[in-house]
Amino acid sequence: MNHNRLNPIDLFVGILAILLISVSFYQTWLGLQQIFGPASFIISLVLSSMLLMLCWLIRDAKLKGNSTTGLLTIYVFIASFCFMANFNALYTRFMRTDIYTTELREINENFNHLEADVNSKFNYKYNDEVKQNIEILKNQMIEQIKDPGNKGIGTRAQSLIRDIEKLLGQRVDLLTPVGNDYVDLAERMGSQIDAMITSLSPVETELKVDLNKAVLKWNKRIQELLLLSNAEKDDISQGLIDESLTEYNKLGNKALTILGANKIKFVPVLSKTQEVGKIGYAFEHALKNFGVYQFVVLMGCILLDFLIPILLLLITKPVDKNRSGSVFKREGKVLIPKN
Repeated sequence: MNHNRLNPIDLFVGILAILLISVSFYQTWLGLQQIFGPASFIISLVLSSMLLMLCWLIRDAKLKGNSTTGLLTIYVFIASFCFMANFNALYTRFMRTDIYTTELREINENFNHLEADVNSKFNYKYNDEVKQNIEILKNQMIEQIKDPGNKGIGTRAQSLIRDIEKLLGQRVDLLTPVGNDYVDLAERMGSQIDAMITSLSPVETELKVDLNKAVLKWNKRIQELLLLSNAEKDDISQGLIDESLTEYNKLGNKALTILGANKIKFVPVLSKTQEVGKIGYAFEHALKNFGVYQFVVLMGCILLDFLIPILLLLITKPVDKNRSGSVFKREGKVLIPKN
């Protein structure tokens, strides 16, 4: 009797092995591209072929009752390379959008923190409560001057200015627009009030204005990007991250130069998403942000590469070599029924 004849369960496991290892081959190919380039196809093909061969050898050894420890050790060693490449490819594919949006939100927060930190280091003439009230009224005044339905310093804007004057204890000059540029007028009125609140040098005033413009610009652009589809986010995000970080670092270094290292601490920020697609980054990001999605990808990769040998060990039973296809056994010259 042929003990290696395949039964239905063997056929099912064999088909499953081919399917899973085929998927593993493709994902390993993608995951190794950042290291080996075009050669990753050949490397992935060799690794996957070796896994299939080892699955057959493990089954054969289990059927014969031989030890499978050595074969399993080799399988785990090879499958570990496939596992790392698979995790990199799958994690990058499914988590790319989340990785980008997380960094964009962090950049948004960095701009806000930088502005708050710099503003807190300026020398103000008024306490925090008065300064905050003036800031609220100033922003209302700016929006009122720019209001398309009532541009310029109208009745409402003048009322706000009078309230600001009461808090300041001094008069605010009513500036005039250049042509019909009421946005410029609003910004100049706001800058005038900022200068009255603080004792700032021209370079400090310029820094404050630049920071405020940058915060408003990047808050708006990042929020607009977050409303796009995942495919659009993936296409645009890296460029936006690089551009925003360039401006962030420029403003941070400018603040450091103007205020001095004794007043403000600033460390330039580099884009973490430049590493997306690299094996080390995938595992690092997953560990730092471990949650349901990371767990699902991790389990998927484990099943993809290690499910088949586990099934083979569980369902393959050693064949009894004393049994044959006959219901009788020979004892001397006499055939007697088997027990």
